Amino acid sequence: MSKPADIRLPDPSRWKALAFIALAQLMVVLDATIVNIALPHAQTALGITDANKQWVITAYALAFGGLLLFGGRIADLWGRKRTFVVGLIGFALASALGGAAQNQGMLFGSRALQGVFGALLAPAALSLLAVMFTDAKERAKAFGIYGAIAGGGGAVGLILGGFLTQTLNWRWTFLVNIPFAVIAAAGAYFVIREPAGSRNRSSLDIPGVVLSALGLVSLVYGFTRAESSGWSDPLTIGMFIASGVLLLSFVLTEAKVTSPLLPLRVVMDRNRGGVYLSLGLAIIAMFGLFLFLTYYLQVVKGYSPIRTGFAFLPMIAGMITGSTQIGARLMTRVPARKLMGPGFLTAAVGMLLLTQLEIDSSYPALILPAQVLLGLGMGTAFMPAMSLATHGVEPRDSGVASAMVNTSQQVGGAIGTALLNTVAASAATAYATSHAALGATDPQLLKLQSMVHGFTGAIWWAVGILVVAAAIAVTFINAGRPSTAPAGSASGSGDADGVEDEFKVPVVAH
Repeated sequence: MSKPADIRLPDPSRWKALAFIALAQLMVVLDATIVNIALPHAQTALGITDANKQWVITAYALAFGGLLLFGGRIADLWGRKRTFVVGLIGFALASALGGAAQNQGMLFGSRALQGVFGALLAPAALSLLAVMFTDAKERAKAFGIYGAIAGGGGAVGLILGGFLTQTLNWRWTFLVNIPFAVIAAAGAYFVIREPAGSRNRSSLDIPGVVLSALGLVSLVYGFTRAESSGWSDPLTIGMFIASGVLLLSFVLTEAKVTSPLLPLRVVMDRNRGGVYLSLGLAIIAMFGLFLFLTYYLQVVKGYSPIRTGFAFLPMIAGMITGSTQIGARLMTRVPARKLMGPGFLTAAVGMLLLTQLEIDSSYPALILPAQVLLGLGMGTAFMPAMSLATHGVEPRDSGVASAMVNTSQQVGGAIGTALLNTVAASAATAYATSHAALGATDPQLLKLQSMVHGFTGAIWWAVGILVVAAAIAVTFINAGRPSTAPAGSASGSGDADGVEDEFKVPVVAH
């Protein structure tokens, strides 16, 4: 007796494929922080001015953030495996160009190209997981690994960036991507078998591509410019206005065209919408924290780049533990909101500890436990968030749904860096001005005290943002726990709270 046409056996190579997908994701996440450590050395070597140094970060953020939705749609159109491999090869070539840069133009160009190919690579990687792992328990394990890398990879980048910059030179923070990309591309080419019939071959929505890219670029650039030029700068305000008009036009366009770049059904689902919003807010808090802790450890405490990187290890360990040992184990037993809400609140408690930072704060007594709580909380929340964000979408939409996850993270990162850094700078300036008027006699001590005061002021904002993220996760997300029972069976009808189980995975017939 033949199997029904829509029932497929699991891909026997799916776990091998996961290894190469995870390697590619690690490379992309590493790149977001590894260059930050090397930036002062690259600036000196290439004669980049202080006014232009931000473009090393901004060029990547604009290209990556602006083209993610387009990259997700290309993955659905071309096929995720092909898009994944092309993204890896392109990322490797762009990294080689950055490593060989002889002037600031070459470096900025290489970063923009990294962003372009990263926008192809990132949604293709996540959507491959979404279509290859359909069993609930296996999906939990796979997304646990992916979530741990997505959450902790940035901190690993600080360690690796510090090591390469201190022992070799800044160019290796680019060149190190090449072996990652080559191994992942070769493995993907030979191992990954994308399920048949999962492409979306509809014509490309060109107006949607243009409006979304310009809207997201304007938004990211607006926040980036606000960090350096202030919120009242005319161009900053203009960028935000342009972004609002462009993104509203994009939504109106997507509601009318027959083959939209972003089908509104993907984001209008309350569970996926709740994930995108709460995840973006959590990333705002996390990116600001990475920035503040890096400066605190290096400038205030006098840590070397390598020592600073290793100081982030407790957070990495917490994220891996939270993702693989808590999130993955409980995801098939409890609804996602019961992991995401408490996870974000646990991270908020860790962030709350860091509001007590002072110049002479003890790393073991304060920073270490705060990092462990942050890691555990974020790891626990990230895993179900990554899985739920792509679960239940039609296979033809999995690329663009994955792109929305990355878009919320990228936009959240840009907002977090700009918003919290601006808050910290304002608080530091106010503290320095008031204490100078009171007759402070040691300028260097006052500078450090002002810096730390600014950090703690901004971290209070991060605490509030994480609490809001937890509230959104608990309020918006109502999917029950994943069920391996066939649709319509009694065992899969709902969760313990009587909430309808919207998170089912069909049984695969063997």
